[in-house]
Amino acid sequence: MTSDNAAAPATAPPGDAENLSWKSAGDPSEAAARPIKVIGPPAFSLPTVFTGIRTLIQYSDLLYTLSLFRLHVRYKQSFLGWAWAVVQPLALMGIYTFIFSHVTTVATGGAPYPIFVFSALLPWIFFSSSITNSILGLVTYPNLLTKVYFPREIIPLSYLAAGLADFLIASLILAGLMIHYGVALTWNLLYAIPILLLIAGFASAIALFFSAVHVRFRDVGLAMPFVMQIWMFAAPVVYSAQSVPVRLRRIYLLDPVAGLIENFRRAVIYGTAPDPAALAISAAITIVALALGYAYFKSSEAVMADLV
Repeated sequence: MTSDNAAAPATAPPGDAENLSWKSAGDPSEAAARPIKVIGPPAFSLPTVFTGIRTLIQYSDLLYTLSLFRLHVRYKQSFLGWAWAVVQPLALMGIYTFIFSHVTTVATGGAPYPIFVFSALLPWIFFSSSITNSILGLVTYPNLLTKVYFPREIIPLSYLAAGLADFLIASLILAGLMIHYGVALTWNLLYAIPILLLIAGFASAIALFFSAVHVRFRDVGLAMPFVMQIWMFAAPVVYSAQSVPVRLRRIYLLDPVAGLIENFRRAVIYGTAPDPAALAISAAITIVALALGYAYFKSSEAVMADLV
């Protein structure tokens, strides 16, 4: 025979249950496991660049994941798949080769025009497509901005990383053209690596600045493809920088893209070292533009979730 006390379920007094609930909610170990990010009011400051870089490094795995996601979505349910990375430069190469070989002529310094124009189309398409796609990224995925915190620059930078993958794929076609036309390989080819990094840096500066502006003014996304079409003919893609009059060449090379594309072509096709003056100007403008563009992006980050 059991007693009533033994049969009664073991329950805590109401007061103790409240204390237990309060203790669980306010447990310091639980709070430490969920760090809180306080987003302050918008403020333009260059020191935020260094703070933003440190935070971006902590979220590098997210940047890697989103970059792979961009590539997967871009070629999902595509018949040609990764071949699309080379279709555009090959098609443009064919069109420009026909125009500038049969309709008119362009001084190429002795290089066959197909490889002359293709060596400039690769960095240009990487630059222009990265910017055009990156600017639209923040408004394409508004739920990411409003539901969880992460460095917002990861979204536009992931498009740039996907564009770099397309560039590397299309570089295989460039290597085939170099073999076909008997272009000699020299150690100066290694200059293409820092030049490509500078192109990526300047593309990041433009993408970060205008993606932040695009959150407020959607006209930016509509106008950017048109701007890129004009910019292409202002850069030495279908012609060489030597075609520009000497009196205007110094002003012309203030465009970092012009100096970087011309030096990329020199290192890859002609096997010569880059023009140090043009490369220095492009590098200086790229560094300043990247710092200012990133600082503006971080200053706008606080209100992006409200505007998107």
